[in-house]
Amino acid sequence: MSSTQRGTAHGPERGGGAEHTRVRRTGLLRTKTVEESIRDTEEPEHALKKSLSALDLTVFGVGVVIGTGIFVLTGKIAKETAGPAVALSFVTAGLVCALAALCYAEFASTVPVAGSAYTFSYASLGELPAWIIGWDLILELALGCAVVAVGWSGYVRSLLDTAGVHLPQGLSGTHEGTFGFDLLACVLVLVLTAILVVGVKLSSRVTSVIVAVKVTVVLLVIIAGAFFISGANYKPFIPPSKATEGSDGLAAPLSQLIFGFTPANFGIMGIFAAAAVVFFAFIGFDIVATAAEETRLPQRDVPRGILGSLAICTVLYVAVSVVVTGMQKYSELSTDAPLADAFKSVGHPFWAGLISFGAAVGLTSVCMILLLGQSRVFFAMSRDGLLPKVFSQVHPRFGTPYRSTVALGVVVAVVAGFTSIDELAELVNIGTLFAFVVVAIGVVILRRTRPDLPRSFRTPLVPLVPALSVLASLWLMLNLPAETWLRFGIWMLVGFVIYFTYGRSRSRMNRPGGRNAATGPVGGGPGQGS
Repeated sequence: MSSTQRGTAHGPERGGGAEHTRVRRTGLLRTKTVEESIRDTEEPEHALKKSLSALDLTVFGVGVVIGTGIFVLTGKIAKETAGPAVALSFVTAGLVCALAALCYAEFASTVPVAGSAYTFSYASLGELPAWIIGWDLILELALGCAVVAVGWSGYVRSLLDTAGVHLPQGLSGTHEGTFGFDLLACVLVLVLTAILVVGVKLSSRVTSVIVAVKVTVVLLVIIAGAFFISGANYKPFIPPSKATEGSDGLAAPLSQLIFGFTPANFGIMGIFAAAAVVFFAFIGFDIVATAAEETRLPQRDVPRGILGSLAICTVLYVAVSVVVTGMQKYSELSTDAPLADAFKSVGHPFWAGLISFGAAVGLTSVCMILLLGQSRVFFAMSRDGLLPKVFSQVHPRFGTPYRSTVALGVVVAVVAGFTSIDELAELVNIGTLFAFVVVAIGVVILRRTRPDLPRSFRTPLVPLVPALSVLASLWLMLNLPAETWLRFGIWMLVGFVIYFTYGRSRSRMNRPGGRNAATGPVGGGPGQGS
């Protein structure tokens, strides 16, 4: 811990004299102070190894965000929703993510502890909200990794088929009308789990190589595609608005069921409707915050990693969308492999194969970083006693939370191997947006309750920026189908049952005198913390 943090934890606090009386020690909203969270990271049996730099974090961010979205989503949304103006949709979605990123950056630099939004919520909103967001993140990251692993398997099978190697139908996963075991998806998750157990630095090196390959492929596609752009394909840049028939029942967006408006594609509203979809291509930059505890200089490097990776990904997404809609008329784009088919349409199938290779390589890093993120959230919740303590032990040699990594890796491998979960993919999106809302609110609360905390990065224009982040995230959530909200509610209900039957009574905060009862009451006086 830095001298500044020690002063905050043990010495007189500037501007924070009333803070001790505001710390909640009982009830569902009992908080765990920043100092307590940081002290937990110094316990030998629970301490993660610090080995990451700002570059490592930026690579992690780019590695998890750049996935199938850049190869598939751009053309699909251009054809169906926004036309060439899909580039503006990516800019809009990037701005929404930037609002959340500014809030994440302040929290991660102030509370450099594993757990991301879970840890942030514990310090600002209290234990029950922290549990809710932690339970939400486990769903988001585990399901997201399984979905990506299944997608990776599809790309690899396609490449194998091209090479004349065919897997048996029973080992190619579950598809319409058939049931099978997806061997490739399962093996991928298990191999990546082993890499994560060996060490986060090894993971960052593997990710660096993968990210270098896929970013190179993306840049080559952008540069090569630029030579085939026709200005006529951009006209009209914003196609005229066209009303669409709304979905029925729970498949309809929640906003349609609440407000009763008829959705429209194209036009100005089409740009914003597309932004609600392409936002999902940005999911993952917040994973950077889960690695804060394993960063050598988290106060400086975590904000750089979060904002740097988001900026790079936004530029790449916009560039790809401009190229693909310039190469082929938006109305003629395919929805399965638009970039690859755009190159085929101009007589260059080689680039189509390169795109498939880049997608397969790129999804490997997405899986790895999602596994890393979920294991760190699970580890943090276990260290606080809300989940079984056995999962909070770190490996004596590698300094990684190996038990939580292995347990979750096996679960994800089984889900990816046996389940066709395309219809559940939107749960990943609602979970991410929910985390954005909680973090933005937490920044405002912690500014009021702990103005004394050292903040190496400060979210600008508080409370305006957090308020805008909340409103933007809620708007995107309302554009998700009602059935997604229903599934999300069921998962949250299961979480409430686990918390009230297990976590609440076993929480470290439930000990008499507070979490540090062994060394004296928390906040009792100088030298005893806040």
